[in-house]
Amino acid sequence: MTLSIAGMSSSLALKLLDATQTQEKTLIRTDPANARAIAGFLKDAPGITTAKDFVGSYTVYSLVMQAFDLKDQMFGKAMVRQILESDATQSGALVNRMADARFTNLYNTLGFTNGGTANTTFASADWQNRMIQKFVDQQYINDEKTQNAAVGIALEFRQNAPDVKTWYDILKNKDMGSFMRSVLGLPDSVATLDLTRQVALFTQKYDITKLQDPAEVQKLVQKYAVLSDSANAAASAAQNPAVVMLNATLSGADGSYVPATLDISSIDVSALSAAKLYG
Repeated sequence: MTLSIAGMSSSLALKLLDATQTQEKTLIRTDPANARAIAGFLKDAPGITTAKDFVGSYTVYSLVMQAFDLKDQMFGKAMVRQILESDATQSGALVNRMADARFTNLYNTLGFTNGGTANTTFASADWQNRMIQKFVDQQYINDEKTQNAAVGIALEFRQNAPDVKTWYDILKNKDMGSFMRSVLGLPDSVATLDLTRQVALFTQKYDITKLQDPAEVQKLVQKYAVLSDSANAAASAAQNPAVVMLNATLSGADGSYVPATLDISSIDVSALSAAKLYG
């Protein structure tokens, strides 16, 4: 079980997680269920040479799909196989028609060739270890996201930023797009624009090559955390029961001021007389 960050500000939670993430990821890796999944993956991965092999091996397929945060798409084995067997050099290929960047990343990382019939990647011990680490990292992010969505998005951005080459890499990922709109001060309505117009707008606002600098990425993460905390504080204040009651008392339906008055003459104060109080 990961460290609880429930009730913490995003800024404080990120600082705490940065100080404890090594231990937290070790706990995830050694969790009995995860340890069994990793052992099964290591045993079966070397035998995978085709896309058909991949989707047919539960131990390998399950771990890899989770590593790419595609657990919710595991049921679609036929579609995944078709994506991996498609030819990315063809404009109409299925992999090029996927709006979800997770599938593109899966395709590029697994590296099937010849229509999905050739692959030597799975036999590489180095590749296997990197895939296991990706599995652990993604589970870590997802665990934190369930406790604090902003923290999860910040962690995901920090992990994926070094692999970003174009604005399309960001905008095809809902959370990363939301992150960059926030730190650049752009409204969420920008997401409704045509993708080409979004790219042009973001290009004017920020030099994407700066994301290759870890210090720059950390600065953006800290800014995002502060902005998220500010937004949550404002929302919490607006929803505070005392504030709601006060606003309801002071404002009429049309937003005008409504003074609160008491009819003193209707209050019975006889029980408060000296004779009653002191006999």
